[in-house]
Amino acid sequence: MLFRQLFDADTWTYTYLIADLKTKEAVLVDSVLEQVERDFKLLSELGLKLKYCLETHIHADHITGTGKLREMTGCIGIVPENAQAACADRYIKDDEILQVGDVEIKAIETHGHTDSHVAYLVNNTYVLTGDALFIRGCGRTDFQSGDAGTLYDRVTQKLFTLPDETLVYPGHDYKGQTVSTIGEEKRFNPRFLGKDRDSFISFMDNLNLPNPKKIMEAVPANERCGKVASAIN
Repeated sequence: MLFRQLFDADTWTYTYLIADLKTKEAVLVDSVLEQVERDFKLLSELGLKLKYCLETHIHADHITGTGKLREMTGCIGIVPENAQAACADRYIKDDEILQVGDVEIKAIETHGHTDSHVAYLVNNTYVLTGDALFIRGCGRTDFQSGDAGTLYDRVTQKLFTLPDETLVYPGHDYKGQTVSTIGEEKRFNPRFLGKDRDSFISFMDNLNLPNPKKIMEAVPANERCGKVASAIN
């Protein structure tokens, strides 16, 4: 298996390239519109055929590159079940498995940051957690029908029950960190350490964070798989 972590410095977003080296089939998770040329060049250099573009959720901080990549490669765009994205080719359910050559990608429903969010468990070794779980943090829950109690339940009951050695690859990082493990996050993540469900909810409800800079353009564009309003008029 090939596994690459790619970074967009403007939005602190990680995109993940996963491929089976025998079949040359590839997947991109959480692509960024401004990085489509970079990603397409890498696919071409490595002789890979893009089969799927996956989203962990409908993003509020960047515009997805799925629509553009679909035009360029013919890939299938997949979003979580119940996501407001009629443009998607497919919706993925909790526990559903995508097979990419010998690579197995399992969806884990992890609502809370938004009301339609999944993490992706790759070959039972890597978990791409999107905005549900960061390295020593987690995604906010104060917009897009987010719910702090639901996020606490999903992280503690679905992610923290994975083997401790499972590698955690988040959707974003703001401090230059690239990878953690489930065991580390259970021991050291201050958002969850020593907190029960009620205290977690209280903490999350009082973060008072500013809105993401791109929220007004990103959410509607991502509901159209990355097509901005001016591009469809």
